[in-house]
Amino acid sequence: MTPSAKQLKTEFLEYVEIEKGLSLKTVRNYDRYLERFFDIQAITKISEITDDSVRHFRLYLNRQPGMRRRGQTPDTMKKKTQNYYLIALRVFLKYLTKRGYESLAPDRIELAKVPDRSLDLITHQELNRLMSSPDPSTLEGARNKAILELLFSTGLRVSELCSLNRDLDLSQDGFTIRGKGDKVRLVFLSLDAKSAVKHYLSARKDIEEAMFVPFGVRAEADVKNGKSLRLTSRSVERIVKQCSIEAGITKKVTPHVIRHSFATDLLSNGADIRAVQTLLGHASITTTQVYTHVTDRRLKEIHKKFHGKQKK
Repeated sequence: MTPSAKQLKTEFLEYVEIEKGLSLKTVRNYDRYLERFFDIQAITKISEITDDSVRHFRLYLNRQPGMRRRGQTPDTMKKKTQNYYLIALRVFLKYLTKRGYESLAPDRIELAKVPDRSLDLITHQELNRLMSSPDPSTLEGARNKAILELLFSTGLRVSELCSLNRDLDLSQDGFTIRGKGDKVRLVFLSLDAKSAVKHYLSARKDIEEAMFVPFGVRAEADVKNGKSLRLTSRSVERIVKQCSIEAGITKKVTPHVIRHSFATDLLSNGADIRAVQTLLGHASITTTQVYTHVTDRRLKEIHKKFHGKQKK
């Protein structure tokens, strides 16, 4: 007898966590996406997952409100967000096929077409102002300087930065980091990053393991409540935002924007896109190619050489 859809979903979630090694966050998201599909379409058996049930669910998603913006009526759910649900369902169906259960073929589910991704970038001048905004003579300023320099030197994701411990070997030019999908990659330290981190660590008097920790009232409250003294991704995002405001940058600046700057800086100076893919930890070259349209010198040179020659 074939187990119920919810039983199979539980087995699937255990499979992707244990055997595929997906992060707990991804597993929780898969659970949420599939549960919503089951609830909206009243799915109790996998035989009820049909072309029609998927089509009705897609219509439902397409009519859901998206992110609400202040003073505006919320738009519909973005195609990219809709695709998260469809990807989870497709992976679930692939699992069912692998286990020998009769179900809808995974390739019957086509993802919605999404517009080309746009990049939030800052100029070199803005980047320099951002790096110079913290006051390294204070402990908090030294920490913030180290955060900014490390982000730009390594291209780390904010979660990867937060996972660092203070025992980082600064005598080496780089270090390994375990990133997205539990994959390990090598990243490199610039002289500025090394200097900033050394200065910050030498100023610390605590014995906490984490590389980046809160100070002052926030730290005292965390100790009192038994919380970990390790900055969260959200805390680092707030620090970067505050530094950008102090630098007089009107654009929204996040740790990921600095990661963009890391990639475009390498490509604009002639780095091979495959090498940048490896340094960023991208599983697919397609993800890295989003940067090429803003750094392709050859196209700029062709335009300058051939455009407008007949214009008087």
